[in-house]
Amino acid sequence: MDNLYCLRCSRELEAGQKSVAVYLFAQTVGVKPRQKSSAQRICFCPQCSVSLAMGPAPEGALNLAAWQMIRDIVGADPALTEAAWESLHGIEEGLLPATGTGSAHPMRPGAFFEF
Repeated sequence: MDNLYCLRCSRELEAGQKSVAVYLFAQTVGVKPRQKSSAQRICFCPQCSVSLAMGPAPEGALNLAAWQMIRDIVGADPALTEAAWESLHGIEEGLLPATGTGSAHPMRPGAFFEF
């Protein structure tokens, strides 16, 4: 199994860790034979999921559709928000460097998201 990373902040997500996954694929409609792309799994850590859900709506129809789905997921159950808060306690305890002193999670090459 491949290592998963948060698309927004590039944190590594361990198997079974709380996160939000968006599955993206495309298929033709009304065209025979039907064509279907492979599915891509896009993951967000709890902190980024909550941050995205609480932030302003992004521009672009596809970004807006994904944002609305993430808002629905985050708002449906407090478990993800609780996981994000638990992770923030790690920042207070010195598990992550202070702003401007480096990054505990360096960006992976090619990591990009429009939000």
